[in-house]
Amino acid sequence: MRLRNPRVQLVLALALLLILVSAFSFGKIWFKQGSANVTAVAPTVTHHDVPAASEVPVASIQPTKNESAVTYPTENVDVVVIGSELEGLYLARAAADEGLKVKILDPHPAFGGQILQSQMLFLDETRDDQGHLLVQGRAKELFDGFRNAKIRKLSEFTTYMNKLSKDIPIESGITIQDIEQVETPDYMHKIPSILYRTNSNEVKKITASYWVDNSDMAALLSRLDTKRLPGLEKFYGQKNIEYMSAGMMMKFKNVDWKKFNTTFNSLKPEEKSKQFGGGSVNDSYAIGLSGMTKAYHASNDRVFLRGLNAVNQRDGEVLINALLIYTVDPANAASVQEAVNLGNKETALILQHFRKTLPGWEKAELGELPTYPYIREYNHYEMDYTLKPSDLLAGTMFWDNVSIGGYPLDLQGTSANKWGIEMGRPDKYGMPLRSFLLKNYENVIAAGKNVGSSAIAYGSTRIQPNTSLAAESIGVILGQLHGKQKLREITPDQMATLHQYLAAHYQIKLTGVTATNKIAGWNEEEIRKLDAGEITYPSYIQTRKKPAVK
Repeated sequence: MRLRNPRVQLVLALALLLILVSAFSFGKIWFKQGSANVTAVAPTVTHHDVPAASEVPVASIQPTKNESAVTYPTENVDVVVIGSELEGLYLARAAADEGLKVKILDPHPAFGGQILQSQMLFLDETRDDQGHLLVQGRAKELFDGFRNAKIRKLSEFTTYMNKLSKDIPIESGITIQDIEQVETPDYMHKIPSILYRTNSNEVKKITASYWVDNSDMAALLSRLDTKRLPGLEKFYGQKNIEYMSAGMMMKFKNVDWKKFNTTFNSLKPEEKSKQFGGGSVNDSYAIGLSGMTKAYHASNDRVFLRGLNAVNQRDGEVLINALLIYTVDPANAASVQEAVNLGNKETALILQHFRKTLPGWEKAELGELPTYPYIREYNHYEMDYTLKPSDLLAGTMFWDNVSIGGYPLDLQGTSANKWGIEMGRPDKYGMPLRSFLLKNYENVIAAGKNVGSSAIAYGSTRIQPNTSLAAESIGVILGQLHGKQKLREITPDQMATLHQYLAAHYQIKLTGVTATNKIAGWNEEEIRKLDAGEITYPSYIQTRKKPAVK
């Protein structure tokens, strides 16, 4: 039936025309959006993919209509190191020297981690029971320079770290946006690529064979399908997660160190004890003086002045590691900034106390204060092998050693135990490659503070020479494998060959090392209690009954 009414025909024609114009316009817009080189992406939520406080909110990142057409500037490298802490830089340097293409992506806005940004310039050496230095590899240059007073100032540390990272590209202030994860034929996870946002708000893609978390807040590990190991909250019986206290380094100038040293050492032992609570002062260091620090009353329950670790930086400048800040969450930007404010405010008050109580400090003034706290600890994640107190105190050596470690099991204070506690003193011990390989992931490596260690063993494993040597060894091994073999596929025979290479080319000795077993003769129940923290070694060993000789 035909429509003869002209008015109806006109209405239908106009409606059809409107439909055609709308369809054409929509298609034109869709084409433009689908073909553009868009630099914004909606993050895909992966396991535990919770953005840190400093990240761009998800709501501000708009998806495209045709995501398959989105392209990003893409870079292909062998190794990506997340974070610029000192320890992981040794891995980056070694891998680059071995011919691999390495890139550093730093979640922090500035390079250098706890060394440069926190000014944690008081270095703890590792030695065995006989006093022999355990520091090996590239780190030895730094620690020798510190001991010999040639590397003491921030500028000197900066020069050293710039040399360590020379010619390795670094992007600071990045935010991880999306982590591509696939399952391997042997049911492992693997990361082929990562999308990240630069500090100039550009989204980039990077692919790599291996990914290294070298950050102080597990910037990569915390976003993966990982298992968090119990922390100190279990040891102290706390309900909430709490980490070892953060530190705010205190910097002073116009200190007469010579007068300080001479006056202190002219006192008789009983006078030292009465005025300062003991301790020691020499040309380079002031250690302890905890009687003097105990006399200081903090203005806030969250801050605490413990015994001194003070270093003479020359020219009247002194740096002290002694001010603790409790209940700091390294992954929370607001918590970190609050720690900085609390610490620097307290440092000004502590200066007045030092002026009154320490000889040579009468005219001391505040120096340049750090803008970031020294983070000692964050979450511990499960690696292929978790180092335990019994491993350390037994002096265990592993077939896949990547470091020879040492240092007391020094648990720094928390709000539950402000002074902290020492859980034992190993002679020396091995650190296996497996303690740096993330469990269930084919190509994720932990560095520095992310070492696979129980919270109690971490009191020792966390010390820089231990994990620095491990990182350098792993970097060399990656270079030797050069993609031909996975780290997990290394056999004992192959590791022996790699150990020989490390010794010949890098003067790193990881085999033929023996250590005193300080828990020889202990039964299984005693070792279980030691590893669980139910036994405090220094006190237990004095009362432990020796087994009867049969």
